[in-house]
Amino acid sequence: MEQETIEQINTRFDKERSLEFKKAKEKILFTLRGADKYYYASQCAKFEKNIIEYGYSSYATKSSVAKEGLLFDKYKITLGHPYGYDLKRFDSKEEMFGFVIGYNECISFIKYHYNISEEVEAWRILNSELSMGSWQH
Repeated sequence: MEQETIEQINTRFDKERSLEFKKAKEKILFTLRGADKYYYASQCAKFEKNIIEYGYSSYATKSSVAKEGLLFDKYKITLGHPYGYDLKRFDSKEEMFGFVIGYNECISFIKYHYNISEEVEAWRILNSELSMGSWQH
């Protein structure tokens, strides 16, 4: 069996990242530009996976998000289509990306530090932290 060269590994890696970006970009309803476009697209995809795993609200449940998907616009995140249920509204795309990245980081933090696998336990810990005022804006 032949070993891959570094160039072949880089080419394969670039193709895989391009496919991931293309898939994630289908859910983002505005143009991504610049060096961070891959990062932002991957964060939106990760956000959707987290919502599917943990749910968001009584309307944007795990099953509804898994079935309909999320769409990311400059000023809102919606369920299913551009005029669907608004999970959250924003003043700018930067604010939206900040929320998405912050949410993802929060889930990662809880999973890592509390070794959480059940969503009920994760939300219990997050809500207790918020109610105690431990998390500052």
